[in-house]
Amino acid sequence: MTSQVSSPAEQADEAVVGEQRRPAGAKDVHKLDRVIIRFAGDSGDGMQLTGDRFTSETASFGNDLSTLPNFPAEIRAPAGTLPGVSSFQLHFADHDILTPGDAPNVLVAMNPAALKANIGDLPRGAEVIVNTDEFTKRALQKVGYTASPLEDGSLDGYHVHPVPLTALTVEALKEFDLSRKEAERSKNMFALGLLSWMYHRPTDGTETFLKTKFAKKPDIAAANIAAFRAGWNFGETTEDFAVSYEVAPATTAFPVGTYRNISGNLALSYGLVAASRQADLPLFLGSYPITPASDILHELSKHKNFGVRTFQAEDEIAGIGAALGAAFGGSLAVTTTSGPGVALKSETIGLAVSLELPLLVVDIQRGGPSTGLPTKTEQADLLQAMYGRNGEAPVPVVAPRTPADCFEAALEAARIALTYRTPVFLLSDGYLANGSEPWRIPELDELPDLRVRFAQGPNHTLDDGTEVFWPYKRDPETLARPWAIPGTPGLEHRIGGIEKQDGTGNISYDPANHEFMVRTRQAKIDGIVVPDLEVDDEPGANTLVLGWGSTYGPITAAVRRLRAAGQPIAQAHLRHLNPFPRNLGQVLERYDKVVIPEMNLGQLATLIRARYLVDAHSYTQVNGMPFKAEQLAAALKEAIDG
Repeated sequence: MTSQVSSPAEQADEAVVGEQRRPAGAKDVHKLDRVIIRFAGDSGDGMQLTGDRFTSETASFGNDLSTLPNFPAEIRAPAGTLPGVSSFQLHFADHDILTPGDAPNVLVAMNPAALKANIGDLPRGAEVIVNTDEFTKRALQKVGYTASPLEDGSLDGYHVHPVPLTALTVEALKEFDLSRKEAERSKNMFALGLLSWMYHRPTDGTETFLKTKFAKKPDIAAANIAAFRAGWNFGETTEDFAVSYEVAPATTAFPVGTYRNISGNLALSYGLVAASRQADLPLFLGSYPITPASDILHELSKHKNFGVRTFQAEDEIAGIGAALGAAFGGSLAVTTTSGPGVALKSETIGLAVSLELPLLVVDIQRGGPSTGLPTKTEQADLLQAMYGRNGEAPVPVVAPRTPADCFEAALEAARIALTYRTPVFLLSDGYLANGSEPWRIPELDELPDLRVRFAQGPNHTLDDGTEVFWPYKRDPETLARPWAIPGTPGLEHRIGGIEKQDGTGNISYDPANHEFMVRTRQAKIDGIVVPDLEVDDEPGANTLVLGWGSTYGPITAAVRRLRAAGQPIAQAHLRHLNPFPRNLGQVLERYDKVVIPEMNLGQLATLIRARYLVDAHSYTQVNGMPFKAEQLAAALKEAIDG
């Protein structure tokens, strides 16, 4: 959904100022600057859809936002159990925000399991909306409750709203020709309607969405819309909700432009399509479905009109093999996967290094090792991307920092791959892939020119004057070899994984040639031009917090907290992890302390220590969840004071 950002003056008329109230007889309306809501229920309760719809309406309203979907790995986990709980957290505000929030202000719990799994994250005084119909004796026992928490006083520190969501939904749909079970499925729409009333969210978009989604089943569409409206009306009429809230649009958070809410995987997909158009090359994706990367395959398959070809292979090896073949044939070639798939693709990545062909390897990282935690996030593939191949096989590494930034990161990875004729790792993760935020749709003239020149004829003259084509004769500036399309007359050349002779590309076992080629391939990667590292400095700061990837939001939020409390601290965030920015060493030398938060056991810290001999302090977390800003702020303060 897109929205045009208007001027602050235009939007001020729509906001509730201070403690302004509605007319007499209406319920009170309180103005808030931000809210964190978490929807939680069984994986079959539609919590992800509910959260997504609330997010879309929030984006169209003009709030800044950040989301955190959290769901089990099982397709359908056992109903009513703790492992089966699915949740969706949304943080929205009238100002610039960076994370989904540390602790929800509101929890919507569809059953006892959802309540038990999430209540520990709530601060005292938070609002808890519970579906009382699901708090049966059997459901309580299934999650270890000996007595109902709605009655034993354990929730006295919270504002609890007991709502029979299921019964109210069934009652609202009694005029529809639906079974009780079918009617109960709409209870998530009732909850969405209630929360939409509670926070003054637009409703037209959701009703249009439901009509479109169930276009072939108009009765189901009508029932869901009726449940959605019933939830809104319940909030308006019940005495249990005496107050509603407004969060004004974030008028100062965004430059003027056209915005839409976008997830990391969607932004990355759009970035790949944009890169192919800017390069004037067909886009080929060779992929095998794997969580959390599969959405990229799903999305790109919709864009054949942009010259995109998608191939769902029988396994990871076939996927990257097809992609490398497409690169040889002149396409912008991509393969998508997660950590376990990278391990399987490693031999072909090494082949791409040897062939010196452009190939994008998109790794949406998840918890490991092995199958690990398919639906949870982690940053533990950095060293695998750097070194997970036999021999000396250097590969550039690029990492986006926010969901929207995945678009720009895809363009940058494509630039490097095409310019330097090399495979490139693009390291996203599950947090970025599934999370979402507002994204300003760029103008076409803002996109980089990625066009390449294919080899057209001979490029070398032998001593006897004969003109020939040398497939490994390099550009003196980039050290890239020519890209010759198969079938071009006179440009026939040998390819394969055996070492090549410099220039001619013939098979060579000569020791001196091998050393030269190894060092040349390394020099090509080391010589990639990347922007200098920008530092958000603070007068008097002697501590630098250095991050990469999805830690950007929590780190920046933590830095803001410290500065607001009078603690000076500097911040820098790496997009290019191989090669590092040329000024990184100079930046590190300026500070007495360097702290590197990572969702692994210190992989970037290991690289920094080895390369720059800096005693970097590693702060790590590997629990499948992103850092919390408060947690990081405490750790950084300890480092400053230590």
